[in-house]
Amino acid sequence: MRILEELSKNSRITMKELGEKVHLTGQAAATRVAKLEDNGVIEGYTIKVNQAKLGFFIHALINIYTKSTYHQPYLSFIKTQEKYILNNYKISGDGCYLLECKFPSNESLDQFLVDLNEHANYKLTIVINK
Repeated sequence: MRILEELSKNSRITMKELGEKVHLTGQAAATRVAKLEDNGVIEGYTIKVNQAKLGFFIHALINIYTKSTYHQPYLSFIKTQEKYILNNYKISGDGCYLLECKFPSNESLDQFLVDLNEHANYKLTIVINK
């Protein structure tokens, strides 16, 4: 699974470079990557975005506790807030959902929480350092 490790570090690596790192030819590496894609092991490629450089300095994790078993009002609200939401996980355990969000300021975070509280209760955690 060295191929997956190397692609996880740099998904833009050439097949020739990948082959050198895993002791294969570039063609053999490309064949194995294609097989991993065909078998659904590799579902896609992505980028890592520096949110702070885009002006989003606050990284928050929010445990969501819906006020009833009917979650649609909360889910509808979340769809209107996509500019702040990185991930919305449905979870078991402590809460119903775990929101991962980004905010440009404390004021925007505060307004988000005020609006959120119309649909669900929450517990806020701020990420200090990654």
